[in-house]
Amino acid sequence: MSTVSTTHLPHLNTLYRDHHGWLHGWLRGKLGNAGDAADLAQDTFVRLLGKREAGPLREPRGYLATIARGLLVDRYRRQALEQAYLEALAQQDQALAISAETHAIIIETLLAVDRLLERLGTRTRTIFLLAQIEELSYVDIGKRLGVSLPTVKKHLVRAYTECLVLAAA
Repeated sequence: MSTVSTTHLPHLNTLYRDHHGWLHGWLRGKLGNAGDAADLAQDTFVRLLGKREAGPLREPRGYLATIARGLLVDRYRRQALEQAYLEALAQQDQALAISAETHAIIIETLLAVDRLLERLGTRTRTIFLLAQIEELSYVDIGKRLGVSLPTVKKHLVRAYTECLVLAAA
């Protein structure tokens, strides 16, 4: 996380004091749960703490709502991914006993893969998944998608490069 600049802390204090109650109420309406709304409201202001340029805002509620919407999307994506993982586990022949820590690591890994796939672009993502999940050869991928072998290779190089960048981060 970036270093918090103390120059904008007074502004953030005012922003928090003036708009936290409104943000919490807005999120409670979206989530239907005061506890989750409180967590997301806090996360919204924590996100602001990490921003280097947090001067006075012309539309503070709009800005806060935009950050909170992004956090809501992340939350829903995480819940959907976790639900899919739990459903896949339930379909296994034998129950796997894993610790809460291992479960959390698996979910974080799946989220990282999901973020990576989202960044790839449609064609690159499709080619990458055909190679990795369906284990198709480059030639078979080209035939299925109606693209040349060099195109398949180019997109796989792009996908693998993104994987390396993510692994190095």
